[in-house]
Amino acid sequence: MNFRLSAFLFTLGLCGTLLCSSALAGIDEGVEYHSKGYYERALREFRPLAKQGNDVAQAYLGMMYNHGQGVKHDYEEAADWYRKAADQGNALAQYNLGWMYDNGKGVTEDDKEAAQWYGKAADQGNALAQYNLGWMAANGKGMTQDYALAVKWFRLAAEQGYASAQKNLGWMYASGKGVPQSSTEAVKWYRMAAEQGNAAAQFGLGWMHDAGQGIPQNYQEALKWYRLAADQGSDMAQFNIGWMYYNGLAVTKDLKEAVRWYRLSATKGYADAQYSLGWMIEQGQGVAQDLQEVIKWYQLAADQGHAPAQYALGAKYERGQGVTQDYPKALKLFGLSAGQGYALAQYSLGWLYDKGQGVTQDHAEAVKWYHRSARQGYANAQYGLGWMYDRGKGVPQNFTEAVKWYRLAADQGLASGQYNLGVKFSKGQGVPQDYKESGKWYRLAAEQGHDDAQYGLGWLYDNGKGVKQDYKEAVKWYQLAAEQGVALAQYGLGAKYDLGQGVKPDVINAYQWYRLAADQGIAPAQFAVGLKYEKGQAVQQSYEQAALWFLKAAEQGMASAQYQIGLKYAKGQGVAADAKQAVKWYRLAAQQGLNSALTSLAVMYDTGKGVPFSRVAAYALYELSIAKNPSSSNPALNYRTNLTASMKLPEFGAAQELVVELARPGNLLKALDRFAKSPGGN
Repeated sequence: MNFRLSAFLFTLGLCGTLLCSSALAGIDEGVEYHSKGYYERALREFRPLAKQGNDVAQAYLGMMYNHGQGVKHDYEEAADWYRKAADQGNALAQYNLGWMYDNGKGVTEDDKEAAQWYGKAADQGNALAQYNLGWMAANGKGMTQDYALAVKWFRLAAEQGYASAQKNLGWMYASGKGVPQSSTEAVKWYRMAAEQGNAAAQFGLGWMHDAGQGIPQNYQEALKWYRLAADQGSDMAQFNIGWMYYNGLAVTKDLKEAVRWYRLSATKGYADAQYSLGWMIEQGQGVAQDLQEVIKWYQLAADQGHAPAQYALGAKYERGQGVTQDYPKALKLFGLSAGQGYALAQYSLGWLYDKGQGVTQDHAEAVKWYHRSARQGYANAQYGLGWMYDRGKGVPQNFTEAVKWYRLAADQGLASGQYNLGVKFSKGQGVPQDYKESGKWYRLAAEQGHDDAQYGLGWLYDNGKGVKQDYKEAVKWYQLAAEQGVALAQYGLGAKYDLGQGVKPDVINAYQWYRLAADQGIAPAQFAVGLKYEKGQAVQQSYEQAALWFLKAAEQGMASAQYQIGLKYAKGQGVAADAKQAVKWYRLAAQQGLNSALTSLAVMYDTGKGVPFSRVAAYALYELSIAKNPSSSNPALNYRTNLTASMKLPEFGAAQELVVELARPGNLLKALDRFAKSPGGN
């Protein structure tokens, strides 16, 4: 609290003696000398009167020791004289003694004693004491915090014209502390103080104009008052002027001017300005990019506990931008910011736990932070939380909850939220299956450039799901996604060129898109590339290359590819002939129900190639193939007829029993293996 010297009228008690008249004369002369800076002359007048017990002289003498005016600076001596005058009821001395206790000057600092002496002076109408007593009540210093009591004392001082009290009373009305909130009253008191030149009130009045609170919004008026406050060095006003230049409010937008004002404020230590200046430098807006400067300003703001700056600095350590990458430091900074409720930091902290970056992976902890951020409406956190429920990470899997959070993110326009909501509608997870609704969300995300959504929308058009089948639209969206590297879209686009659907048939384009998808490991694309080499379409025919690509797809479990690589081993095309390898791949394809593989596997048993010869197993497999495809085009019909001629009656019974076992879902290989180990298996 700053000591302020103010002019006061001192009323002395009635005195009918010559000594009293003499004392009055001495006081008047002393005051005149003091006001002119003739401190030694003033001291000669005040000292004898003070020793005689004159409270005014004692008060002035205390003041002179307090400030070293005509005497050696001595707080203890000042306090003694203040006390003598204060005990006689001198308001100025009571105020000054309160200040000594408030600041621990010449006495042991004691908030309660300070409040007591301020109270005595305040009761006599001393505006400075009333103001300071209000401040102590508002801050709970020397007494229990009491906003209503603070308002009382601020008002008394304000009504005497004390600008700081008017400013504080304005703030109490603006914030609704100790009084019903009233922006109109706030404006009234801010204006009184502002017109006296109080910088804080000028800023407050500017802000009320800026926000349109208690007064019509008027950026010109806001700027006027901000400038007056800024000229007095108000860092907050300087920052707000910078903000107005950044946004072009009441001034022509000027990023360089914004930077200039931010820098003025930041240099004074205002954390919001330090952060904003760092951000401007990082973005290269109005100033050249300079990562070291960015780090400097973020650090200064972060050191003051500025949550956005702590987050921004943490992000730099997380990514190693302008500093050495340091996940533990990033985690600490995110934690400090998140602890203040900053949503971006809470999300980032969740992400680190989710991915195990710089910390032991902990999905439950990730969910906790995602949830805190998501509740504040941060879309990325809502999406992240939805994803955790979708996958059952850190929480029990719950598609309904996943849909809830995806929708919240999607409603804010987050493309990933829109896409995943579309997926849920497409699969009927957490919501009834609805391809039309799926298409709606895919489109919103796709139009933002979301690659997977572009593929999903293309797939809906390709298959006529929720929309009228339209191969041209399918090609359009597949193309956009494929160019962004979405493997399934590359495969889908290749298929459209291959089949001439929505585009002119073009085997070269088909192969190129198939190959891009195949290189990313998409099994159908690998199979398609294999077929191109098999047939010599768009590439030179090569059974070796065909076999290589069939094998890649087969190893991923694609039944058609397993059958094709089986044929290659059976025929020795592109690979060394190997009947056992052929049987291996036929078995895997047959297990998935591929009829051609059932027939080929039956032939291997029929001829004893790669497996022990068995009419029973061959017949049973022929029967199973015919049951699945009884048409005359199925070669198993002729193979079975030829085999029947050589079979014995008991073999028919054994074959029929085996067919029953083979036909059970997922039991084909187990049944064949059990049969091979049985007495009649060979």
